[in-house]
Amino acid sequence: MNGALTKADIVEAIYEKTEKNRTDVKNTVETLLLLMKQAIKKDHALLVSGFGKFEAYSKQARKGRNPQTDESITLPPRKVVVFRLSRKFRAELNGEEDLAE
Repeated sequence: MNGALTKADIVEAIYEKTEKNRTDVKNTVETLLLLMKQAIKKDHALLVSGFGKFEAYSKQARKGRNPQTDESITLPPRKVVVFRLSRKFRAELNGEEDLAE
């Protein structure tokens, strides 16, 4: 695969494997992504069994510097999302036997 898998690629792949029309598939993918975003915003976590977990957490304000001017600045607090692979998917990705069972 060259580059990243895009939303359009996902829609196209599902469209090719199903009998649904492209508009229905696109709407379904959009709805799924919306539900995922809402779960992360509300619960600060989204668990997809056998795949992994998305977790949101807050980072404190911190000191930084502008690399162009070398000036010290304070970076504001922000939220970040991290993804952790499930053990099962990690083992599959690394070609190991399924250690999760």
